[in-house]
Formats: sequence, C-alpha cells, structure tokens
Amino acid sequence: MFVIKVGLYKFLMAVLKLAAKLIPQNPPLIFSGENSSLQLAQFIAEQGYSRVLIVTDQVLNELGIPAPICRVLKAHDIEFEIFDQVTPDPSEHIVERGVALGKGKQCDAVLGIGGGSSLDAAKMIAVLMNNNKSVKQLAGMLKIRRTAKPLYLLPTTSGTGSEVTMAAVITDTESSTKSLIISPRMIAVATALDPVVMQGMPPKITADTGFDALTHAVEAYLSLHANEYTNRYALTAVKLIFRHLLTAYQQGDNLEARHALAQASCYAGLAFTKAGLGYVHAISHQLGAKYHLPHGMTNAVVLPHVLVFSRDKSKARLAQLAIEIGISADNRSQAELAAQFIERVKALQKQLNIVPSLAEIQTGDIEGLASAALKEAHYLYPVPKYMNHQECQQMIRQLMPDAG
Repeated sequence: MFVIKVGLYKFLMAVLKLAAKLIPQNPPLIFSGENSSLQLAQFIAEQGYSRVLIVTDQVLNELGIPAPICRVLKAHDIEFEIFDQVTPDPSEHIVERGVALGKGKQCDAVLGIGGGSSLDAAKMIAVLMNNNKSVKQLAGMLKIRRTAKPLYLLPTTSGTGSEVTMAAVITDTESSTKSLIISPRMIAVATALDPVVMQGMPPKITADTGFDALTHAVEAYLSLHANEYTNRYALTAVKLIFRHLLTAYQQGDNLEARHALAQASCYAGLAFTKAGLGYVHAISHQLGAKYHLPHGMTNAVVLPHVLVFSRDKSKARLAQLAIEIGISADNRSQAELAAQFIERVKALQKQLNIVPSLAEIQTGDIEGLASAALKEAHYLYPVPKYMNHQECQQMIRQLMPDAG
C-alpha cells in the first residue's frame, strides 16, 4: 500500500514541478548593505502611496527599529500606521486585527518589519486587505485569486528568507496546527538586507534563525526539484552560514558576519522557493505549533535525524555539501563525506548551545504529530526518500531526551 502511495506522491510532485515552471515568480528588488533599509524607505516613498501600514512586533517598535523608516516616509508627506501586535507564530486572529486596521485607515501599501513572524503576518495582511477570504480558506497552494496590496519587507533576523519567498506560515488556534499558504501573489515588491538593523539580535535568536536558513538551503539542495539555479543559491548559503554563523553568535555587532548571514538567508529563501523543502520543516512545523517552540531551534534538532534517514538516497549531494564547507575529499567515499557533513551539522548545533532534544514532546502526541507532518510533506515537498507513518513516529521519539 505504501508503495502505491509513494507513486501517487511522486506524480503529484511532478505536477507541482510543471506548475512551478508555468507560474511567474518575479523576485523582489533587493537593497543590500549597511543602511539599505533607508534605501528601501526612500524607494517606498517614491511610489506615491498615501498611507503605509507598518506591521511589526511590540519589542521592535519600542526599540525604535521602525523609526528611521517612518522619518523618511514623513519627510515625503506619506502617512503611516503602526500595527505592532505580531507575536511569535502569529495566529489568524492577529492577521485579522491587522487587516481591520489597514482597511479602517485606508492604507494602500504594507511594510513588514521584523523576523519571520512579522513578515509572514505582513504578507497575509496585504493579501486579505484585497481578498474577502479567511486564512483558512487560502491555506495550501495557489488559492489567492486577487492581487495583494503592494508589499515591502524588512527582515531584522537572518533565517526565514521570508522577504523573498511566496510562502507564509500562520497558526490555526483552533487546531494548534500551522497553515502554510503558498502563492506568487505574496512576493514582495522590494526588500532590504541591512546588517545595521540586525545588530541587536540576541545570541539565541541568531543561532535559531541561522539554523533555519541552513535547513532551507540543505533541504532545497537535497530536493528532487533542485536545479542549477537553486543549487547555486543553496550551496552559497550553506558556505556563508558555516563561515559566519558562529562569529555572529559570539560577536553580535560584527556587521560583516551579520550581512553575510542576511545574504545566506535570502539565498536560501530563493533556493527553496523553487526547489521546495522536506521532512525537517514538515516535522518542525508541527512541533512549533503544538508546543510553541522556536522554529529555527526545532529545525536544528530535527535536521540531523532527517539527514541520517535520507543519507543512502542523498549521499552524493551530502558529500558535495561536505566538500563545500571545507571537508577534504581525499581518500573518502561519498558515504564517508556524507557522514562527515552530518557530524559537522551536529557540531555547529553544539557550538551554538542548541539542545539536541526536545523535552516538550509528549508520547501521546506522537501519532498526531506524525500524521500532520506526513500530510504536509507528501503533498507539498519533493523529498529524496519517502517516510512511512511508523518511521515518522520513530523519528519523533528519537527527538525526546530519553530516546537513548
């Protein structure tokens, strides 16, 4: 029976691959470098909007991160409203409140400022301001029919790549699951990779978001939909992360490292937008929604387990990743290089003080977590090796501290 299902999943992935080629996916204009956020603000100001809705969180707003942007808009006589109610793993209710404010104040553009949560919320707010639908109605692929409000995104973390992707993740409070919405109508008009606004990122968030970007790049590179375009971005992202993440973790004000990670996150986002993701994200999304855990951290914990599971099918690609990060290929087989790469991932996890297991997982939840993860993976992601329900449950058990 599972063999038949795998055949169905492969057929579905072939259809998605064809659809991806037919759907226009114009990447946003990217401003990059120190104070590029002000270049983005200037660009927005020149578009002739009357009022911009700024979507962010309360902490960033209180720290004054949006203030320089607001000053540029004000200098051009452009009004703005600040919606700073975004929380980690934003729910549909937060999105609805943002939509109500944007519509009520007749905003004609949206600017998201923050980490992945704020950027994803901004995407959905921009969409729903022009679409009389709910988040739940738009969950899935290509369900957004009307163009969104003009959208601009300024990431303050370097992990999600949301600033260049056509996906958003919103939490369904009723079911405690995460809804993945995918549509080219959510791609931003422009973004900025500004290391200056990322200097205040705490070490833990630096570590978590860095592993999020690494997971994006690795899953995109191992994807069956990977191509020359996605490989170039994914490999570059992996090299930049291994070269600069530990430095940024230890030296938060190192602008060179911050900028390199911002570029890596962006490149990884461009890669997985075309190539897709895999089981790491499918499992991580369920863990994050169920236990309210940081997405990047759960990715870091799950990633080595999934790489071990798919190693036999992906050893050539894992070996190439090992070479790209500086592991010598001399007298080593592909299998040995693949194992070395996985060990290097574990070592980086340890250097960043990310725990290797998740104490929050409850045995009674495992079956439901596995079902939800496989549903997401098998209908959305071109994974290199398919996992059945028993294997997925066993993998989730391995994430528990007493897995031994």
